[in-house]
Amino acid sequence: MPNIVNQMVVRELQDEFKEAEGMVLVNFGGLTVEETSAIRGKLAEKNVRFKMVRNSLAKRVLADRDVTFPEDSALKGNTGIAYGDAEAAIDAAKVFADKEIKKQGKVVVKGGMLEGNALDAASASALADLPDRDTLHAQLLGVISGPARGLATVINAVPGSVARVIQAHADDAGDGDEG
Repeated sequence: MPNIVNQMVVRELQDEFKEAEGMVLVNFGGLTVEETSAIRGKLAEKNVRFKMVRNSLAKRVLADRDVTFPEDSALKGNTGIAYGDAEAAIDAAKVFADKEIKKQGKVVVKGGMLEGNALDAASASALADLPDRDTLHAQLLGVISGPARGLATVINAVPGSVARVIQAHADDAGDGDEG
């Protein structure tokens, strides 16, 4: 018979993970209180929720969402789960990929989930390389406006060229009258 506390924790995790579009699972051991607080603060700034969970309970909750990891190593050792919408998962991966955090070597990305698909450690770490929403919007705007800007330049060049040719003929005709 399962422990009542475990049942309550599973229910709480199910409620919290129900709306999560993305997660990053990390090994979060060996950090000092200050380091842990700093990382949690960075995650909170990005609207990423973070929880330390027991592996057996996390397996149960993630299995209910049909998320299973190809290798069982994602849920071994101290497991912390950063979760939220898809952008929050990307932001969490960026926080964990920060130079200072990587240099300490105490936080290791073990896996993740994005829009219902389980990610191995390499794929979850690769989320940090994705641009954020604002950068994507700027890139898309550049792609869309580039051809229009080129077309406007070409269209404006035709009348300008004709005007310069006429002006050059007028100048040549004016020079010929004086001589």
